[in-house]
Amino acid sequence: MESSRQAGVDPAETTLVSRSREVPDVSFRAFLAGRGAPRVHWAAPDGLEVVGAGEAVRLTGTGSRRFDAVRDAAATTFAGASTPEGPARPRFFGGAAFHDDHEPAPPWEGFPPAAFVLPRVQLVRTDEATHLTVTRVDGDTAALGEELETIADEIAELPAMRPVGDQPGVVASRRTTTEAEWAAGIESAVERIEAGELRKVVLAVALAVTLENEVAISDALERLRRSYPDCFRFLIQPSDEAGFFGVPPERLVRLDGGHARTEALAGTVARGDTPEEDAALADSLLESEKLQHEQALVAEAIEERLAPLGEVTVAEQGVRKLANVQHLHTPIEADLDGDAHVLDLVDAIHPTPAVGGLPPETAERVIRETETFERGWYAAPVGWFDADGDGEFAVGIRSAVAGGRRATLFAGNGIVADSDPADEWEEVGLKFEPILAALERED
Repeated sequence: MESSRQAGVDPAETTLVSRSREVPDVSFRAFLAGRGAPRVHWAAPDGLEVVGAGEAVRLTGTGSRRFDAVRDAAATTFAGASTPEGPARPRFFGGAAFHDDHEPAPPWEGFPPAAFVLPRVQLVRTDEATHLTVTRVDGDTAALGEELETIADEIAELPAMRPVGDQPGVVASRRTTTEAEWAAGIESAVERIEAGELRKVVLAVALAVTLENEVAISDALERLRRSYPDCFRFLIQPSDEAGFFGVPPERLVRLDGGHARTEALAGTVARGDTPEEDAALADSLLESEKLQHEQALVAEAIEERLAPLGEVTVAEQGVRKLANVQHLHTPIEADLDGDAHVLDLVDAIHPTPAVGGLPPETAERVIRETETFERGWYAAPVGWFDADGDGEFAVGIRSAVAGGRRATLFAGNGIVADSDPADEWEEVGLKFEPILAALERED
């Protein structure tokens, strides 16, 4: 079963109108702080940064065809719309759960199997300018023009810079999976791999964190920007109760005019304390039979899933260096045949073996049987799309769902035939560090 919903209006009766204008650059965090939920924030390493607040249109999907449902409802929404083009164009922001039959439960209240919001108010920053876009669904262009100017005046009063508040501080944290449970899960997965039932599976752990003070997610994202400028940053906050945010290094897919870009990112080692140690660790990535096998499975699976859609090109493998870890990295591109929507590509690629496993159905069953928590939107597609079906999605890793004085962080590791439970337990801990550092108080 699948469904879609457009909050408050019938898609067929909507007359979508948007208008935009250039505005002075302001603090995007100050903008979000002054606007009610839903709130979204998207920043890509190539310089595009968008924040949005309020809800003009909301679409949801459930079941195995949830992306089809959202895509079709969005097409109806945009039919006959009058909207600006270029960077200021309106976009739907959102994502989906890892499992298509996800049912919202703590800490994932407000996060259905798939949900996308077209913000009522959107700010877009590029290298050239900052643009404000306001959207209405009643077709009233006169009221829209007045509203645009009113909000522009409000934005003009915002500061260009906003000081980052103190970290909320971590009072306590615990992995929701014990080390014994983790070891048993990995040993079981390795047995299935040795038996030929499974080639690889990604198993994850959740870290439940109690905070000293309430978290300001926009401040946490700013700290992440400073530490990880080469990563994506996102916030999907459907209500004031909680938001899903993260700093993923991995693009799931980007579609621009029929040309798709994605990547295989798998295999992890730490950064070195000296240039020599760092280089030696990078070499160990390139020379490790285990990690090369793990990464090859990801690259081959993505290539196979894109091949029916167009001509695929796989580039040379390299090493992606982040602040605290480094990964094997293979860029992949595709020139697509015919019209395509980025959600079609998301549906085809997710979950990649970098976050799921192979064969996909078996890996998903092992994940459900082994993990002691609900993945929710962790390791799932998060991003945006526009009226043309172009858009960009990241993989929702290096992420957390947080609100008030609580946060739940997530991290996972790829398990193959020669995985050692103790080594994997230590490695998965490295992947909590980006979000944890943004929450902990500095000494």
